[in-house]
Amino acid sequence: MRTPTQHILLLTPPLIAACWAGTAAAAPLAIDTAKSTVTVEVKKAGVFSAFGHDHKIAAPPSAGTVDTAAHAVELRFRAAALEVHDRGVSDKDRNEIQNTMLGPDVLDAKRYPEIVFRSTQVETAGAGAWKVQGDLTLHGQTRPVIAEVREDSGRYVGSVRFRQTEFGITPVKVAGGTVRVKDEIQIDFEIQPAR
Repeated sequence: MRTPTQHILLLTPPLIAACWAGTAAAAPLAIDTAKSTVTVEVKKAGVFSAFGHDHKIAAPPSAGTVDTAAHAVELRFRAAALEVHDRGVSDKDRNEIQNTMLGPDVLDAKRYPEIVFRSTQVETAGAGAWKVQGDLTLHGQTRPVIAEVREDSGRYVGSVRFRQTEFGITPVKVAGGTVRVKDEIQIDFEIQPAR
C-alpha cells in the first residue's frame, strides 16, 4: 500500500529560481549538477494513513544555468532519474513505488521525459533572499510556481510548494482511498553554481 506520489519532483523544479538570484557574474553560469540537490516530499493522508508512509524522492538536476545580468535561471530534470528514497520499506515495496511514480498514473516519464523550470521574475525579499517566480513544466503541462530562495555560502537554498492536480496528476490512493497521498507536495533544494 505504498502511495507512490513521487511525481513531484518536481520538482522540481521551482528550486531553480534559487540559483539565479545573485551570483556575481555577467554571463550565464552553469549549475554544478553533482553538488546540487533537490528533494521532493509527499505526505500521506486518509483515514488509515497510519498504514501508509510519507515519500522522499531525490530529483537530481540534469542541467541548468543562472544569468544574473538577465535575472534568469533555468533548471532541467530527467523524469526517469527521479529516485525513491523512502526509509523503512522493503526493496520490493520501494521498487513498486518507483515504478508507480515513473509510470503512466503519475509522472508518465516515457511520455514526458523532461521536467523544466524557467524563471520569469525575481523579487528581493530581504538581505540575501528572493522570491522567484517561474514556469514549471511537469507531466506535459506548464504552470506558474513561486520559490522562496536564500543565499547560503554561495549556494541557493529554498523550497516551493504546489498541488499535483495543477499539473494533471491525480494523487495516488489505495484501499478505496482510506490511504492516499496529499495533493500538495514540497520541493526543497540546494543549488550550487559551477565555479
